[in-house]
Amino acid sequence: MSEKIIQFGEGGFLRGFVDWMVQYVNEKTDFDGKVVVVQPIEKGMCDNLTAQNCEYTHICRGSEGIETKKINVISRCVKPYDDFDSYMALCENPDFRFVVSNTTEAGIVFEEGDKITDKPAKTFPAKVTQLLKRRFDLGLKGFVFLPCELIDKNGENLKKCILKYADLWDLGDDFKAYVNNDNIFCNTLVDRINTGYPAGEKIDLPYEDNMINTSEYFHLWVIEGYNELFNELPLDKCSLNVILTDNLSMYRTRKVRILNGAHTSLVPYALLEGFDTVKSCVDDDKMREHIRKCVFEEIIPTLDLPREELISYANDVLTRFANPYIKHYLSSIALNSVSKFKVRVLPSILEYIKRFNKMPETLIFSFAKLIDFYRTDMTNDDKDVVEFMKTASVKEILQNENLWGEDLSHLESEILKYVNK
Repeated sequence: MSEKIIQFGEGGFLRGFVDWMVQYVNEKTDFDGKVVVVQPIEKGMCDNLTAQNCEYTHICRGSEGIETKKINVISRCVKPYDDFDSYMALCENPDFRFVVSNTTEAGIVFEEGDKITDKPAKTFPAKVTQLLKRRFDLGLKGFVFLPCELIDKNGENLKKCILKYADLWDLGDDFKAYVNNDNIFCNTLVDRINTGYPAGEKIDLPYEDNMINTSEYFHLWVIEGYNELFNELPLDKCSLNVILTDNLSMYRTRKVRILNGAHTSLVPYALLEGFDTVKSCVDDDKMREHIRKCVFEEIIPTLDLPREELISYANDVLTRFANPYIKHYLSSIALNSVSKFKVRVLPSILEYIKRFNKMPETLIFSFAKLIDFYRTDMTNDDKDVVEFMKTASVKEILQNENLWGEDLSHLESEILKYVNK
């Protein structure tokens, strides 16, 4: 097999998502591609991966069962901070076509202090710019970028950072034209809970594996890309949940409103009721019914994707919430609940009122429980937000446009039905 993919990041998510998918692609198609992993920071896990020939076991676990798979798609690891020349030599291989990455939400940034002479440059986009400049100088074809960072328009933002470095480093108009015309930057949306190395668990394998990786069964990769992408990387031939689209925003909205919205409309209420994990809520009749009403009766009717598709996704979400191998603590989801409610739940409330000219009772109840929650000592948020929410009246809270982006006084009478007096 030839090396076709450069991967920035050796952590559990990429190994349990992209590399896991490439394993299937290699087994079921003639792609025959290997991945070279670049360690994007100075300290990482590449030495541990190299020590076992870059092979490891990935285990999918959930109420669906357990699936164990050996992953051998990574050919080698490159550490730019230890061997910058080997890193730059990657651009000399014309077979490389795809660049995938997961450098966290803070990874796609521009910093003026980066220099092209640094070995390597500090930020991920600056490192990529160094690579692209060498590839441009060699006259080789550009890359297809498939970033997996959890930010909106991740591909577009990566490209903007690279072009800023081109200007900062005075790399010329021809190089900028190469970035724009010879490289493809896809926006993507990724979704899979990766639980990493199963510390404290005994996993029976017929061999030693210090890089075991675990995840849920569910996976989703939405790629806003070019029509021929699947001809080059046949993800569609392997029964994988990968969607190629020209409009990613509707899928992002689906995830934010259904998955994240279900969490945020549940958590304050559940914590007030004494629950500690998402699964404990799904296992309780009353809390499960609360989630069901929020999602199926009040959130889904406000979305524009086909109803069957929305219901299927929502059912997947409930299955994920019930995963016995994942302890998703409500207290961790509760961080910054006000800003999360504004983005994840409030749009569903307002759209429901607009479409049906009545209140979504369960989501309004959730709003009331959010206010009750902030009057306790369980919150974890900006201190000014906490102090305001704890002392203000319901009317003052709803009128605060800094919190919600608009005046929500028209919800007051309904919310007062459910707020603890």
